[in-house]
Amino acid sequence: MANSFCKSVPLPTDDQNRSPWGKKPTPWGNDRRVSQPEQPQTPPASRDSLTGEFVGLRGRMFMLALKTGLFTVLTLGIYRFWMKTRLRRWYWSAIRVGGVPLEYVGDPIEKLLGFLVAVVILAFYIGIVNLLLMFASFSLFQDNFAAYLMSFIGVIPIWFYAQYRARRYVLARTRWRGLRFGLEPGAWGYAGRALFYWFLTIISAGLLWPLMTFKLEEYKTNRTSWGTGKLVQGGRWTMLYPSAKWVFVGAIAAAVTAALVYFGDSQQASLLPGFIAFVFLSFGLVYYRVDSLRRLTETKEMGPIQLRFTPSAGRMLGIYVGGYLLATLIMFMILLASGLATMFAVLGSLSNLTDFGSRDITQANTMVLYTIGAVSYFAIFLLWSALTQAFITLPTMRHYASVLVLQGRDGLAEIRQRPRDEHIEAEGFAEALDVGASI
Repeated sequence: MANSFCKSVPLPTDDQNRSPWGKKPTPWGNDRRVSQPEQPQTPPASRDSLTGEFVGLRGRMFMLALKTGLFTVLTLGIYRFWMKTRLRRWYWSAIRVGGVPLEYVGDPIEKLLGFLVAVVILAFYIGIVNLLLMFASFSLFQDNFAAYLMSFIGVIPIWFYAQYRARRYVLARTRWRGLRFGLEPGAWGYAGRALFYWFLTIISAGLLWPLMTFKLEEYKTNRTSWGTGKLVQGGRWTMLYPSAKWVFVGAIAAAVTAALVYFGDSQQASLLPGFIAFVFLSFGLVYYRVDSLRRLTETKEMGPIQLRFTPSAGRMLGIYVGGYLLATLIMFMILLASGLATMFAVLGSLSNLTDFGSRDITQANTMVLYTIGAVSYFAIFLLWSALTQAFITLPTMRHYASVLVLQGRDGLAEIRQRPRDEHIEAEGFAEALDVGASI
């Protein structure tokens, strides 16, 4: 029985793909009756390819995010680990490549225990290391600025370490076609490289940003595997410079704006260049993120298996801008309606207190306001989290899944199962440092 898990899920034959009415469905066996996913923006794939799709519904995601968020608040944050697990399972099951969904098998208990271990280690760092830094700072400089600076610098490598560990855990608990993904150990190596390439990016005034992006992604990709298949990052770091073109245009416009502000006599002369800089930088950051992801994804290989990935930067900008605007509008309407209802409720409750003294009325009014304030705070938190999941995270995943094509379908049959990665720390440091807060 153990050997049955060491083989890839067999591909369906033509007879298995044939419907009872004799009509053969799409070459990839997708069931379009589940929902109407976004149509891929890629040319039609060959029979040797598998296309991606997203079959999740926005309403169900909104209710799931709202319900699990409410449980998290009621349990004072303890349910957070179960919330993230349920959300990931929902998203993973909605993403399908060749009609086969991804699986997320993470355990919330693992997350909780890993978080407690990370908190103990970070408490030691904050309590002992920071105390020594503070003592040294006052002894040498008669001030605490150096201690705070060194403490902040000391957290940066831990932050990168947590990023890598979180990615390793998520991949270790993700499956497709019954085979596990995996990421080799190397968190401290990634942290050291991240510090080095960030340093190069800063001293080069951002000109080496593509180098940093490529090298860090290459480090993670070359240690990633699916079953026994090893992923390799191809290409060169210079291929990312076209992705950064709008960022550089925005940076030039920002430099012109700064020069006009510093040397010009009129502040109004800098308004137009400043607006241009803002527009180009905003669009440029989105474009760089999307286009660099496309270039890096399309140069990844796993033997004969390759990926085609054609996301749209304009589409992603529309998701970000439209999603946040729509979420803000809905939030404003809900808060306005609830505020008016609360005001009438408070006035009605105060009108029933005429038999009490002024002191009793004041105390009752204060308690009502405190209660309303606490409920409103958590209501805003829950609603905003659920709205951003429904209008930003879900459309992003839908778009990315719909433009993904896996080529080299026949090579999947050669992949076998990989050993389980226990990864007992889970995402503890990422949770403690709020690195892995998102899906």
